[in-house]
Amino acid sequence: MTLTLAQARTIIDTALAQPRGDNAPALAVVVLDAGAHPVAFARQDGASLFRFDIARAKATGALGMGADTRVIAGRAANKPAFFQSVVAVTGGQLALSPGGVLIRELEGAVIGAVGISGDTGDCDEACAIAGILAAGLTYGDAK
Repeated sequence: MTLTLAQARTIIDTALAQPRGDNAPALAVVVLDAGAHPVAFARQDGASLFRFDIARAKATGALGMGADTRVIAGRAANKPAFFQSVVAVTGGQLALSPGGVLIRELEGAVIGAVGISGDTGDCDEACAIAGILAAGLTYGDAK
């Protein structure tokens, strides 16, 4: 199974529609296929300059390391030199903050990742998960 444009749009639309409060900061959302190619992306009005780049680094990092960025950030706390090296050799394609979530088909195979940036890492991650579930898919590290 491959990630479709319709699924990517559902992920983005649902993520951006999540209630986050009145003065919530603008988000950027990137959906990548399993090869880290962009399927779809969106940037809310007012999103700051680097939001797209950070969102993409979260999604790319999740794919590249085979884990959600929340898990990667936890690992990085224990091995900071290794993860600084990974960030350097990938040209910054790994963001060590929650909000990068693996997308899995229901059978468990990774078919892509979503990265969201703009709010807290917890909120970014929650929006990503809501979008993935709305698309009829599942998420996260291997179950």
